[in-house]
Amino acid sequence: MKNMLKLMFGSLFLALAVTSCKKDENRVIFLGGTAPALTSSAAGPLVLLKENKDNVAMVLNWTNPDYMFNTGVSSQDVSYILQVDTTGKNFTSGNIQERSIARDTNVVLTVGELNTFLSKMELQAGRQYNVEMRIKSTLGSGAVPLYSNVLQVKLTPYLDFAVEPPGTAANNYEDGNLWVTGNCFPSPDWSNPLPAPYDVSLKFTKIDKLHYELICDFDAAGAYKMIQTQGVWATQYHALDGNAPLSGEFEKRDADPGFASPGVGRYKIEVNFQTGRYKLTPQ
Repeated sequence: MKNMLKLMFGSLFLALAVTSCKKDENRVIFLGGTAPALTSSAAGPLVLLKENKDNVAMVLNWTNPDYMFNTGVSSQDVSYILQVDTTGKNFTSGNIQERSIARDTNVVLTVGELNTFLSKMELQAGRQYNVEMRIKSTLGSGAVPLYSNVLQVKLTPYLDFAVEPPGTAANNYEDGNLWVTGNCFPSPDWSNPLPAPYDVSLKFTKIDKLHYELICDFDAAGAYKMIQTQGVWATQYHALDGNAPLSGEFEKRDADPGFASPGVGRYKIEVNFQTGRYKLTPQ
């Protein structure tokens, strides 16, 4: 009887061992890959000009990372992300720009597309910057990332913006002004033009042609609009989301909704036409 039990347990152990081996043999194991090798058609400093915005600025090419598994070379689709940042930020700055590229191992960047990257990074027009670029490759939904070598290029952007700022293009927007009016201030409600002294107290300080700031007191609930010409609604700015009192995006259009009141208190309103965003902070 004991010998029969030993024989049965021995057979069961052998069966489990074989099953375990088969499971191990069926496991897909990532063996590695080769970081993409990135090259560019443009090596020298580039001065970007608005009149050339549709022209090709540079062509980036990179090698396939050849993801390897124990079952062979990956047959999955490889996705790529172009990352752009200023030199020294190590691609970790809050203004890093990324562009997704599916399957292709190259991308053509026009002058306008390249300048949009720099504008969203809030770089000043007419000033030369050291910019870095690299390619990030991934499988599936971001698995096993590999990073290419880093390319460095000197770029000088032209004036660009997400939302047209106050003023006129003929005067390079140097003649711009900005006010707020609405029913969330102690007064004067939705007056346009603003009567004295609100034409002064509710007028923004112009930091530069793309950035405006105002510190003012809010009364309670309600909303406000931004106007760039006294007595004119046609060129106003309004929020894209009327339920975002502290930050959000805006556009230039005679339309609702207004910017929502943050509630009773004193706030600084910061308006960034370069990025098309606004922000309120308590004072």
